[in-house]
Amino acid sequence: MVLSDSIVFYNTRTRSKEVFRPVNAGEVGIYTCGPTVYGPMHIGNVRSQLSADLLRRFLVSEGFAVTHVINITDVGHLVSDADEGEDKMELAAKRAGETAEEIAGRYIDLWRRDRQAVNCIEPEHNPKATDHIAEQIDLGLKLEEGGYLYRIDDGIYFDISRFPRYTELARLDLEGQSGAGRIDEVQGKRQPADFAIWKFADPDERRLQEWDSPWGRGFPGWHLECSAMSSRYLGDHFDIHTGGIDLATVHHTNEVAQSECAFGVHPWVEYWLHNEFLDFGGEKMSKSKGNVKTLSDLEERGYDPLAFRYFFLQAHYRQQQVFTEESMEAAARGHSRLVALAAEVRQVGGEGDSAAQAPFREQFRAAMADDLNAPKAVAVLWDVLRSKTLSKVDQRDLLLAFDEVLGLDLAHAEPKREQFESDPRIDALLEEREAARGRKDFAEADRIRDALASEGIELIDTPEGPRWRRG
Repeated sequence: MVLSDSIVFYNTRTRSKEVFRPVNAGEVGIYTCGPTVYGPMHIGNVRSQLSADLLRRFLVSEGFAVTHVINITDVGHLVSDADEGEDKMELAAKRAGETAEEIAGRYIDLWRRDRQAVNCIEPEHNPKATDHIAEQIDLGLKLEEGGYLYRIDDGIYFDISRFPRYTELARLDLEGQSGAGRIDEVQGKRQPADFAIWKFADPDERRLQEWDSPWGRGFPGWHLECSAMSSRYLGDHFDIHTGGIDLATVHHTNEVAQSECAFGVHPWVEYWLHNEFLDFGGEKMSKSKGNVKTLSDLEERGYDPLAFRYFFLQAHYRQQQVFTEESMEAAARGHSRLVALAAEVRQVGGEGDSAAQAPFREQFRAAMADDLNAPKAVAVLWDVLRSKTLSKVDQRDLLLAFDEVLGLDLAHAEPKREQFESDPRIDALLEEREAARGRKDFAEADRIRDALASEGIELIDTPEGPRWRRG
């Protein structure tokens, strides 16, 4: 049974937690901003995908029929939010000596592989911008008929002065935004924040991606793509739009402006859920800063991709999460312990006690219904596995039910067997160290540890006791 009145989400549009009430009872439409496929998805992008997947999984667990749309931007995303510079796809293709389609195909495949690796459910629709040029032109024509557009030398632009609510979603200070270089002047624009609906191709230089349109040959603006594709699959008014918080100030603001003007609706989207950044070395991770870590990087270091999902679940999606080698290592250890415990209980037979399980189910649901409080939900899972009162059967039932939402694939994940070494001398020193710890002679235990470390010996605590390997 769907109980949406007890679910609350923080809505960026209203800056408050609101009771979730879908547009159509029992159904939810979600649109998530997907990748611009000119390079690999870094783990900050993965966090954005995980946020949307957690939302989707929870709503499904509540009985909603969910339609999830994640777009792929394979044209029109310029290197500047000010509608200046080269198209990111064109630039990547030139550097690689390939076509834009070849670049896009490679990184779409990688993006999908990464999503599968962290156990994201496939969306019902995964549209590419280049497959929806007609819809984008049609949307532009609607805006033109309404008098919202004007023409300058380099393209067709949306006049934000025609939309009084332009600053509402992100609480924008347009003067400060312009002064900070977020939106700069393009010669001929009426206001700095006016944005491109259609950019004209340079007649002296053939682009890899350009199309004929009623305004002339060229390519669509980045913002137009998402409005056209979301309305194509979810209609002119839908429930939830997700994405990184950095998209709110320009991209999502522009989506709202063109969509509400074209479709004559307000609000166009009922709930805006924005995830915060992954903080890497004290600053936001981005390709332009050169501080990119990918899921493949983590796998090369020996981390299970689902350990990164577990890392993600340890912070609320609206909080900045600091990524360090130490925090990732801690998450990997926690994930390994969880997998080992899951392997113990999931094979247990028998029927559980619903009355014994009920308090834990209520706690877990309450955490998720309170704006997707994943850290609290994970804590409830650990309470279940550490419980001295629950039977193994009840632990099994609860673990498998909770994991349908958390997405750690605990029904199938197998404990990873570490490859440790053995040497009589070092094994004996480990035994001496454990004996010292047992009698609380920590100075002696530390001395042995330091002596082994000086030889390049790494000590690892395992469920079977301490083990070692050469670093």
